[in-house]
Amino acid sequence: MQKRHLDEELRILTTDLLKMAALVEDAIHNSTEALKKKDKELAEVTICADKKIDELENIVEERCIDLFALFQPVAIDLRFIATAIHINAELERMADLAVNICQRAMELPEQSAVKALADISKLSDIAKTMVKKAIDAFVDRNEELAQEVILTDKEANRLRNDIIRELVYDHMAKDGSVVPRTIPLLLAARDLERICDHACAIAEDVIYMIRAKVVKHHRELL
Repeated sequence: MQKRHLDEELRILTTDLLKMAALVEDAIHNSTEALKKKDKELAEVTICADKKIDELENIVEERCIDLFALFQPVAIDLRFIATAIHINAELERMADLAVNICQRAMELPEQSAVKALADISKLSDIAKTMVKKAIDAFVDRNEELAQEVILTDKEANRLRNDIIRELVYDHMAKDGSVVPRTIPLLLAARDLERICDHACAIAEDVIYMIRAKVVKHHRELL
């Protein structure tokens, strides 16, 4: 009976995390759209929506603590709940980074580096895909999908570096007057790459959950 009750509680926990992940994916998408379109209204709406993510973070955290106290889980159930706590924190940090991007959108002048904006849009797509795959790997206990997320991080890093090189060498180094309209893009690219890092952290936790093996800082073990 207690095991069935725990299984039901774990399903509820998973549902809450899926809701939170969907909100985070929306925040990443909307923050990038606000940046591309210089849409301050969308940026403000996205910033306000962060409150719902914060509320869900508290709900998930309290649920995990209650599960530890009530059921004293062991083995895979213990690792599942521990992983859920980490995912909860990673998702909340991603949402905060999306808020940062919205703030960059509100700082961005009308004229901006067009290629950099296009590459930032590509980086945003990579970030959203990594987040979705990391959460799917958690729900499905899919180690192969988690590994795919981790390996994709190289592409995110490469694109972030391309954006920085373009903005610094093709714009800022040639004309100091463009600095005010390039700095927000530099910071947005950094924030998106950090979102990818958080997705990787989730994937690493998923691998630990599945086979109790720590791959954080040891990706050669994949």
